[in-house]
Amino acid sequence: MPQLTAGDTAPDFALTTADGSTVSLADLRAAADRGVIVYFYPAASTPGCTTEACDFRDSLAALQATGYAVVGISPDEPAKLARFAEAESLTFPLASDPEHEVSEAWGAWGEKTNYGKTYTGLIRSTVVVDPDGTVTLARYNVKATGHVARLRKDLGVD
Repeated sequence: MPQLTAGDTAPDFALTTADGSTVSLADLRAAADRGVIVYFYPAASTPGCTTEACDFRDSLAALQATGYAVVGISPDEPAKLARFAEAESLTFPLASDPEHEVSEAWGAWGEKTNYGKTYTGLIRSTVVVDPDGTVTLARYNVKATGHVARLRKDLGVD
C-alpha cells in the first residue's frame, strides 16, 4: 500500500482498545485542538516498542498541553495490549488491528528487512493528522529510540 504524505486525507478507523472500548480517528480528531498522533508499532512488550511507548507516555502531558491526542496501533489482541498498558502505565489508547486493515490503509504494513531477511509486517510509523483529517506529517521506518523527541521538535512542542 502507498504511504501517506502531508496533504493526504487520513483514512478513518474504529478499533478495539486495550480496555475493550472502541477508539475512532473521528472522535480523537474532535477532541484534539491541534491534531492526533497515530503511531504504529510491531508488538507490545518488546524492547523497541516498550521504549517508544514509554517515550510517548513520558511526553503525553506536553503533547496534550499543546493540543495533540496520541493513539498507538499494533496487530496485538486487546488482552495483550491491556497487559502492556498496565505494565508500562500507559494512559493513552492502544488499539488492536489484528487483520492489519488500518495499518495497510495507512501504509504502515509492508515489506521490511530484519537481520538480512525480507518479510511482510508492520512498519514502525507515525502520522500526525490535523482536526480536519488532513495528514500534516508522516514518518515511516522510524527508530524506536529518539523518535518521540524528534517528533516533539517537529511539532514545536519543545
